[in-house]
Parts: sequence; C-alpha cells; structure tokens
Amino acid sequence: MTAVPAHAAERGRGGRRHRPPPAWALGLAGLLCLTAVLELAPRAGLVRERFLPPFSEMVSALADQAGTGAFWHALLETLRGWAIGLAIATAAGIVLGIVIGGVPLLRAALSSTIEFLRPIPSVALIPLAVLLYGTEMRSTLLLVVYASFWQVLVQVLYGVQDVDPVARETARSYRFRPLTQVRTVLWPTALPYVLTGFRLGAAVALILEITGELVIGSPGLGKQIAVTQTSGAVASMYALVIVVGLIGVAVNAAARAAERQVLRWHPSVRGEAVS
Repeated sequence: MTAVPAHAAERGRGGRRHRPPPAWALGLAGLLCLTAVLELAPRAGLVRERFLPPFSEMVSALADQAGTGAFWHALLETLRGWAIGLAIATAAGIVLGIVIGGVPLLRAALSSTIEFLRPIPSVALIPLAVLLYGTEMRSTLLLVVYASFWQVLVQVLYGVQDVDPVARETARSYRFRPLTQVRTVLWPTALPYVLTGFRLGAAVALILEITGELVIGSPGLGKQIAVTQTSGAVASMYALVIVVGLIGVAVNAAARAAERQVLRWHPSVRGEAVS
C-alpha cells in the first residue's frame, strides 16, 4: 500500500487545501458568542437581571456614561495613574536591573532580598499607602509602581545574565567604558527581555490601578465602579467593567505592536513575520 503524502491528504475535493480560518475571525466569533450569551441568559431567566442585565442594557448604560463629564474625567485619571506608575517602574527596573545584573557580587548579595520582596502582594501595601497618602492618587501609584517594578526588574536580570560571556570578556579586554559596555553588549541582548517586562508590567499596572481605585477610593474608573455598585446601578457598573476590559485589550495590543516594531531585527520577530 502506497503512503499518501501529507500535503495531498490535507486537500479536499477539487484539489484545494482546507485552510483554517484566520485568528481574527475566530476571535470575533468567540466575542459574538459571548455577547449572545450575555444577552440571552438574563432574558431566558437563567440569571436574574438584577445581578446580570442583558448586554444591550450594558451598552445603553455605557452610552449614557460616555455622555457625562464624570466618566471622561475618571477615564483620564485611570490612564494617567497607570502611565505614570508604569513609567516609573520601567525606568527603575531597567536601571537597577542593569546595575545589579552587571555586578555578579551585587546580584548574589541581593538575590535573596529580591526573592523575598517580589512575592509580596501589592494589595498588602494598601494600609501603608492609605496611611501615607490617604485617598489621593499617590496611594494607588505606590501599588502600581511596586507591582510592575518587579516584572521589569526580573526580566532585565534575565536579559543581563543571558549576555554572551565571550562578548563580555572581549569588551573588557578592549577596555570599554561601563556605559559603552552597556550600550554595545548588555543592551542589545537585554532589550527583548526589557520589552517583555514592559508588556507584563503594563498589564499588572492596569490591574493594580483599578484595584487601588476600588479599594482605596482614589479617583478613576475603579472608584466609579464602586459608586455604581453601591448605588444599585448594575448596568452602569458592568458598562464600566467593559471599558476596563477594552483598555486592557488595547494596552496588550499596543505593547505587542511596540515590541514587534522595536525588535524587527531580532530573529524571533523575523521568524514570526516569515511564518
């Protein structure tokens, strides 16, 4: 019995291959299915509308929210706190990661301290943040910086550790200055790790920004969600949750796009583009 080639087995009738649908079409189909479930489940009595209103009511509430100045002010406060916290955490993580990772003795001395501090949940710092700054934006900013800083720092440490020892020793033998070594040897290797840390930190920063606003009561969408929940405006509460979800999707998509743009020269990105 003769074996059938794999490419021939994949062909259907008429000699055409069955190509899977594109990823965006599958994602859109899944989103439409979720929307249908959210619309039909309350109307069919599977869930009480007081706990989960139909999706059309959420959209209507979102349109009403978008027509108010309070919504846009809260949105800007959330984005501002997220951006400032992420910028501080990224800068601190890159600088300290390169300094600690570039000095083996310093890395060995601080490794246990990093492993002790990193797993501490940021929400455990809420009492301290409130004690220091009350319900101001700085309280939430403290949580955002603390949570996203470790995402960047750990990735930078991995990147510095991944530098080719031969390249490092060559730079030292040519007596490159420390900044020159960072620019020509450490940074090209660590950059993919830095961008990964930035992408992870961006998502974590958004989570902690909303969490801080919810629990502490600092200005932003999280506070608005808490207010609508306590006032019984369930549809408006879900509408704001949808906005937060859309922001998360946009943040992740923007971070991935920036990563592909910056790392166009990297083999992993070039291989992804070819495939």
